[in-house]
Amino acid sequence: MASFAPGAATQELLLPLQDLERAQLFAVIHWIQAVTATLSIMGSSSVIGYTVFQNTARSPEVRPLVYLSLSDLFLGLCWLTGALLYSREASHPTGEDNTCYNLQVTGQIFYVASFLYTVNYTWQLYTDLRGKFNQHLHSQMPQMTGYSNRLGRIAILFSSLVPIFLMAPVLGLGNHFQCPQNVTAEHGCLLLHTGNMLSTGSSQHVTCAVLCLYSTGVFLVSFMLSFLAILTLLIRARMLYKRFVNSMGYVGDQQWEMLKVVEQAVVLYPVVFFCCWGPAFILGIVKLARMDNASVYMALYVLEALTASSQGFLNCVVYGWTQHMFHCVKRKACRDVNTQTPLLRSQKRFYASTLPARSQAVAKPSSPATTTVL
Repeated sequence: MASFAPGAATQELLLPLQDLERAQLFAVIHWIQAVTATLSIMGSSSVIGYTVFQNTARSPEVRPLVYLSLSDLFLGLCWLTGALLYSREASHPTGEDNTCYNLQVTGQIFYVASFLYTVNYTWQLYTDLRGKFNQHLHSQMPQMTGYSNRLGRIAILFSSLVPIFLMAPVLGLGNHFQCPQNVTAEHGCLLLHTGNMLSTGSSQHVTCAVLCLYSTGVFLVSFMLSFLAILTLLIRARMLYKRFVNSMGYVGDQQWEMLKVVEQAVVLYPVVFFCCWGPAFILGIVKLARMDNASVYMALYVLEALTASSQGFLNCVVYGWTQHMFHCVKRKACRDVNTQTPLLRSQKRFYASTLPARSQAVAKPSSPATTTVL
């Protein structure tokens, strides 16, 4: 049966492997997928619970992250369900062709949505930094806040609907032309597997082959565009944050530490994104190129099982790390204020008094609570 998850080779490319080796390979992949999917569910649930507990889930800055975590949560559930179905199918074959097919298409909806939510989260960070920069440098009041909030809601709606529209033909036409019955289904319940099309030459076979190619193309194009957009926005946000800090005149240790956290997070987010879906992207390219190296497919299969289903967990780690560093900076700032000597405070006041009037207006440090971090 056809899985429309992108990172998978057709079974005919694995023919050099012995049947026992193939069975052992997919048994290992099944357990890896089950464990990493469970971790992803726990991680994404933790992010959602934390934002709800902190009462920040509805804020414009955090809302895209909540939707990203929701997509990671549902994607993890799809991966875990696929692993459980595979385990049941291996012990008691029941012919779950249609169930696995629909589950795989549903999983693709969620991971394409996660791409768009990640872009949306990065765009929200950039617009927030740009608004603060204009407010401090040009004395512009945040008049566009309502407009930005509406635009953010539209972007979230767009990110939610586009994957459904893209995958609706695969779901509808695939079931109409009985694509689950027109492909082999030995490992069909694993979401990272693409079945081998039967060479019947019928119109149903041609339609299913086109749908498989279309599904793979949707993944490859959406991943590439999302990765380039994330990289561009994060680089621009990093440059804007540097301009924002440098334009404030006197830059204290807290501002530089915040800048360091942002710079490190700027590197971490695209690295995590690419590490999660890079093996699946490479495997999709290799599948389209129809390479006949079975060892390459085995390695990419295992890598994809380790990374793709870990997205929710890794996003939780990155978010937790940035929040921890952010709170460390705030605690250190409060401790420094409480331990400053009168001489040090008078020196800072004297330095501020020597600044030009324009510099004094922009040199007021922003509150740590309103500083945006990744």
